[in-house]
Amino acid sequence: MSRILIVPGLFGSGEGHWQHYWLQDHSDVRLVEQSDWDFPNLGSWMDGLEVALEEAGEAYLVAHSLGCLLAARLAGRPAARRVKGALLVAPCDIPATERLHAGRLSFGTMPTEALPFPSITIGSLNDVYMSLDRLTMFGRLWNSEVRNIGLAGHINVASGYGRWPSGYGFLETLKTRARHRRPQRISTAIAASV
Repeated sequence: MSRILIVPGLFGSGEGHWQHYWLQDHSDVRLVEQSDWDFPNLGSWMDGLEVALEEAGEAYLVAHSLGCLLAARLAGRPAARRVKGALLVAPCDIPATERLHAGRLSFGTMPTEALPFPSITIGSLNDVYMSLDRLTMFGRLWNSEVRNIGLAGHINVASGYGRWPSGYGFLETLKTRARHRRPQRISTAIAASV
């Protein structure tokens, strides 16, 4: 059975956040710990995610906000082969996040590579961290299915999302897609060189 790794965003996912409840609700769910939730650094956060993936063997990622961008940064990295699928909930847009939390981020630019694993990106009509147009654009770039759940804000405690049981349905959809996914073909040139 594949483990589920919870990947929070800026400031972590404290008490009352749906990710916090998911950690309590299931024995196969683990938190990707970070050394500094308040001043995230892409390099150290990526190290933490890659270590967690190595320990898990293979896992589904359930990411929120800045954690979604960390998951998207796995594209092109060896650790991506350990990801069965990713549920990306309310990804943040770096320019908007830097405006809202000046001086907090060291996360570079927005990731734009297609993800090598199945993913579902969940967003809303009124998220101050990412407009619906930008969500749709990045979902397309990441080759991710985008789901708009309406007036849900940033899908966090401040938006009224505590336990968020309907989120489990999105995770089950992702797992079904991952199970029915065709293995990627190896190109003839690569196969000939092996």
